[in-house]
Amino acid sequence: MSMNAHDYVASLVEKGRKAQAVANNFTQEDVDLLTAAVAYNLTKGGKALKYGEMLVEESGMGIAEDKEQKMYGKIWGAYIQMKDEKSVGLVEENRAMGIEKWAKPMGVVAGIMPVTNGEATPVVKANMALKTRNAIILAPHPKAKKTNWEIVEDIRATIKKLGYPEDLVQTVEPEWVKIETSKELMAQCDFILATGGEALVESAYSSGTPAIGVGVGNTVSIVDGTTDMAKVAEMIVRSKAYDNATSCSTENNIIVFESCYDEFVEEMAKHGAVLFKEGSEEKAKLQKTMWPNTPNDHVLNRAIVAQNAESIAKLAEIDVPEGTKVLMAEELNGFGLDHPFTGEKLSPVSGIQKAKDFDDAVDKLMKTLDYMGKGHSCGIHTANNELVAKLAAVVPVTKVVVNQPQCLTNSGGWNCGYPVSMTLGCGTWGGNSVSHNATWKDLLNFTYVSRQILNWRPDPNELFPAELREKVDK
Repeated sequence: MSMNAHDYVASLVEKGRKAQAVANNFTQEDVDLLTAAVAYNLTKGGKALKYGEMLVEESGMGIAEDKEQKMYGKIWGAYIQMKDEKSVGLVEENRAMGIEKWAKPMGVVAGIMPVTNGEATPVVKANMALKTRNAIILAPHPKAKKTNWEIVEDIRATIKKLGYPEDLVQTVEPEWVKIETSKELMAQCDFILATGGEALVESAYSSGTPAIGVGVGNTVSIVDGTTDMAKVAEMIVRSKAYDNATSCSTENNIIVFESCYDEFVEEMAKHGAVLFKEGSEEKAKLQKTMWPNTPNDHVLNRAIVAQNAESIAKLAEIDVPEGTKVLMAEELNGFGLDHPFTGEKLSPVSGIQKAKDFDDAVDKLMKTLDYMGKGHSCGIHTANNELVAKLAAVVPVTKVVVNQPQCLTNSGGWNCGYPVSMTLGCGTWGGNSVSHNATWKDLLNFTYVSRQILNWRPDPNELFPAELREKVDK
C-alpha cells in the first residue's frame, strides 16, 4: 500500500522530534558553531551564484546575479543578527524585579517557502531553527523543489560533518511537493513560519497550529520633488528591476506630485523606464496581457511573473527601447479591479499616479492600500521630515521607507536598520500576528522565573492624586 501525505509527513516529523530531543541539550557554543558553519558553507566559493543559477533555470524567474547577492545579503545578514546573541538557557535577568527569562525551543517547525526567494529562504530559516534548538522541515514551492533539495542536502551535510543530527533540518522530497503535503506539515508541526502567497498564509493561520505569516505586498512610494530626482529615479529603477521584481517589496505604485511629475518621468526614462499614458493603446495591451480576466479578478498571467521588462513588452506586442528595465502605466482615474495597475504586479511594472499635494498623495496611497497591500510597507522620497512624521502617524503599514530603494530595504540590508528577514510581518492590517520582520527570536518559547522582592504596593493617595479624585468624584 502506497504512503499517503499524512503518513509521509508523520515520518518526517518523527525524525525531526528525535533530532530535536538531542538539540534540547545543546549548549550556546553548539548552536553558535552550527549557525556559523551553515552561513559560511552555503555561501563559500561560487555556491551563491550556483544556487541562483539553478533557481532561475528551474523556475524561469528572476536574475541569477541578483539572487547571488541576495544569498550573501540575507544569509550573512541574518547570521550577523544572531551571532553572539544568547538563545540557550538563561538569556535575561532583572534582579530588581526578581525575574529570570529562560529560552526554550518550540519543537518541530514547518518552514513554508516561496519560489521568489527560493535560494536564500531555506538557509535563513534553517539557521533560525538551529540557533533556537528547533528542528525544521522545509516545504518548497513546486518550481523551486530541485534547487531546494540541493540546498538542504548541503545544509544537512554541514550539520553531519560537525557531528550533529542532520535531521534537525529536513525538506519535503521533490516527488512529495504538493499542497496536501504542506497542509499536513502545517497541521502536524509545533509552529509555522510561512512565507508565500495570500492563500498559503491564510492556510497557515487556519491550520490550528501557531503561525507567523506575511501579508500581501503592494508597496506605494510617494515622490514630492524635494530631493534629487536623478537619485530618486536610480533608486526606484534599481529596486523595481532587482531580480525581475520577485520581491513583494518593489515599488508597485508611485504617487508623484504634479509639480515634479514631468521631471520624474524624464529622469526615469534616462534610467531605463518607459511610461504608457492613461488611455493609450500600449497601456491597454499591457493590462490585457498582465490580467487576462480584468475586471473579474486580479489574477496575474503567470507568463509575466518575474520576467524582465522587455520580455513582458514583447508578450504584450509593445515596442520598447533596447535596455528597458521598468514599465510604468498611468492609473489616474480610480482604484481596484477596474484599475489593476493599482494592485500588486510581481514584475518590473509600476503603476504611476499624480497628486496635487501631500494630502492628496496620502489619500491616494490609502485608497491603493484599501484595494491591496495594507499592512506591508510604503515609501517616501522627500527632504521634509514633517511629511515623514505625518505619513508614519496615519499610514496602516508596518514599514515606512524614507529616501531608499524599497525592495532593498524592507527585508533588511547593509544600509538600513530593519532586521534581515525572509518573513515580513504586516500586523493585523495584513492579517498577520506580528508587525515586525520575523527573526530567530520568533522561534523561541520562554520560561519566566520569579523570586520575591520588596513589596511595591503603592499608597492609593499617591497613586490617585487629590486633583484626579476631585474630578472623578464630583
